[in-house]
Amino acid sequence: MHNSDNALLHSWQHNAVAWIDAVRSGAIESRQQVTDQAILLAILSRQPERVLDLGCGEGWLLRALGDRGIEAVGVDGERTLVEAARAAGSMPVHQASYAQLADGEVAVGSGYHLICANFALLQQDIIPLLAAMNALLAPGGALVIQTLHPWSVAAGDYQDGWREESFAGFAGQWRPMPWYFRTLSSWLNALDMAGLRLVNLQEPQHPQSPVPQSLLLVAEGR
Repeated sequence: MHNSDNALLHSWQHNAVAWIDAVRSGAIESRQQVTDQAILLAILSRQPERVLDLGCGEGWLLRALGDRGIEAVGVDGERTLVEAARAAGSMPVHQASYAQLADGEVAVGSGYHLICANFALLQQDIIPLLAAMNALLAPGGALVIQTLHPWSVAAGDYQDGWREESFAGFAGQWRPMPWYFRTLSSWLNALDMAGLRLVNLQEPQHPQSPVPQSLLLVAEGR
């Protein structure tokens, strides 16, 4: 595992409780104003009966889908987040690392009409994971990814590489989190190499903001 991948895992272990508080208190403005609704609408527009939430965190999206009568299953690699998601809802939540999922070491079910990854693909090598998720989709199923918009966060350096999130402006004690920045073409190439084809691209944006808040990709198996 790359050193930055290790540091990414350790940052989530350190930040889990603060993250749960931030999400559940509505402290992340972009989520409240734009991105939570964006991922929810993207999922609901396909009318799935069964959804896997990859990197489900503390489970807010699982609960939102369950409230709408959708069978939702979660998976996350961080124990505290998994326990919080289980405690807050009745849906099944598996604990598994992305490496375990990519290698098929943990069974999380199959035949999903939709698999979503909401700001959850932060590591460098995502192609094996995407390919493994593709294999879990039902015929006609889709993968929905929401991520930071690369044009909004490039800061003059538009090339793939590790960056750092300091969580400046967030209340509480946070450990800086490394995350892997990828360009738009890199995202599309990763989907293609995982046997997926892009069918929709959205750029959720607040009406009063000059830049998009996120990039939302919808892909289906070829």
